[in-house]
Amino acid sequence: MLIETAPPRGKTVIPFVRQIAGIEYPMDSHMDWHAARAALEWQLEMGVTEAISETPINRFEQVAPPPKAGVAPRAQAPAVPVAAAETVDPVAESEAAAKAAQDLAGLKAALAAYPHCDLQKGARNLVFCDGVPGSRVMIVGEAPGRDEDRVGKPFVGRAGQLLDRMLAAIGLGRDLEGANSVYITNVLPWRPPQNRDPKPDEIAMMLPFLKRHIALAKPEVLVVMGNISCQALLGKRGITRLRGQWDEAEGLPVIPMFHPAYLLRNPAAKREAWADLLDLQARLTKKA
Repeated sequence: MLIETAPPRGKTVIPFVRQIAGIEYPMDSHMDWHAARAALEWQLEMGVTEAISETPINRFEQVAPPPKAGVAPRAQAPAVPVAAAETVDPVAESEAAAKAAQDLAGLKAALAAYPHCDLQKGARNLVFCDGVPGSRVMIVGEAPGRDEDRVGKPFVGRAGQLLDRMLAAIGLGRDLEGANSVYITNVLPWRPPQNRDPKPDEIAMMLPFLKRHIALAKPEVLVVMGNISCQALLGKRGITRLRGQWDEAEGLPVIPMFHPAYLLRNPAAKREAWADLLDLQARLTKKA
């Protein structure tokens, strides 16, 4: 409803008002501007929102106005078929990327460029390897922890220090040369959040890179430490049952062992770990 904000000259005629504020007015009566405005404001306060004329209008019988001359109706754009999104197979892509790597440097670059593993988004560093490539012994751990993620090398925290002492007890070391050197990597190159266990799809994506890593490093013996490593390379879990039992993976002899982090939590298991180290030493001595 339109209400004038300034009084016009003379008086305002409201022909459609019969009763305002409880007072009857004839159809041709005249009200001054102030009385008319006061009456309209009263109706607004009472909740009136529309002004209704005396004659009803049937909107269904109204004829639509003709279109304006010179304006052509807009043609509807033809529907464009939307192509289905291509599905990406992360494992197939990791297999192709790993196969294309001709050396360890190329494999590391392929891992860094791999776009489908979300772990790299929350990790500080790509943890690729440590030790001497071409060593007789290749150790495969599970996944980097906080210290490994910070430094960018596998087994550098408390578990890594224990591993160094274990290897030194049988004359091996990551910083040694020749027949006494070792080479170290992990199943996963990036740290999972809160050090959680890797998920099956994460292991599946990284497994082609790990297998190519083993092929390029060319060890004589694999040492797989922990359940995750056994699951990835042997397809088995249950390290307490598997440890100390020689197996085979990627055409190489494999000995499963307790992870050093497990030994830190369960010192009583160091007896079994020492037996496995002696078995590894005997194997290397025999092959030499």
